Amino acid sequence: MTLEPLARPPRLRPGARVAVVAPSGPVPADRLERGLDLLRGWDLDPVVAPHALDTHPELGHLAGTDENRARDLQDAWCDPSIDAVLCARGGYGAHRMVDLLDWPAIRAAGPKAFVGYSDITVLHEAFALRAGFSTLHGPMVATEVFLKDEATQEGLRSTLFEPDSVLTLGLDGAAALVPGRARGVTYGGCVSLLAADAGTPAARTSARGGLLMIEDITEEAYRLDGILTRLLRIGALDGISGVACGSWQDCGPYEQVRAVLADRLGGLGVPVVEELGFGHGPTALTVPLGLPAVLDAPADGGRCTLTVQVPALV
Repeated sequence: MTLEPLARPPRLRPGARVAVVAPSGPVPADRLERGLDLLRGWDLDPVVAPHALDTHPELGHLAGTDENRARDLQDAWCDPSIDAVLCARGGYGAHRMVDLLDWPAIRAAGPKAFVGYSDITVLHEAFALRAGFSTLHGPMVATEVFLKDEATQEGLRSTLFEPDSVLTLGLDGAAALVPGRARGVTYGGCVSLLAADAGTPAARTSARGGLLMIEDITEEAYRLDGILTRLLRIGALDGISGVACGSWQDCGPYEQVRAVLADRLGGLGVPVVEELGFGHGPTALTVPLGLPAVLDAPADGGRCTLTVQVPALV
């Protein structure tokens, strides 16, 4: 089955109420407040979920209990006064709570802008597969890249308010690892999370016609080799039309990472772009997931880009 475009959420207007949730790791209160100030500067009305600043009583790597993290996301999504749901940070924990969500109720509530990356990849996949909604692989409210990088901030703001103005994405340093041009529907995120999700009951069984977006952090080259090899062995990459790679922060010397990417992805026979500019790097562009797009990787060294064929929000 070929990937089909997903339902898009409405764009935001000045004064929109946006919920900030913490589905994964614990959130530093000071960084969250700075992120909220940025959102208020965009004339948004941020609402912090009740358990967003919790820490699990026994497992300090989690932002509160699985049930409370799920309830915060569920309540925000099903609240008709909330126009978008933004994640405060990633870390770890989305796998633990994703099956606690009432997906039929979420689907009935309709699409909203949902933003995050890293561990939030699990939720991007769930919104796509269980609700049929497109989402945004983008910066999170309490992360340093959102607080410090103007290109990151402007990319998200423009996508939320003026999505027609950011149809084409890609930093100047993006390059063709395997040249070519591909069309498909965007999906993906943190590649280790995609591999961890594979084989679970509600996981993706086909990505035919998909444009795969991948990045990661603190995964050494040999571990990336294993992650990609697993996806290849189970057929998860069969039929994809292209691959866009983002950042590989703290994954070791980039020449080693690049060699793994070329070795594991080069045999797919599809265009592959490196360093497009999304993920854990110094700039985190906002990439729409679940939408038709064109990946350009010119053989002559021209600019490599990802161009979505429709605005991310309607």
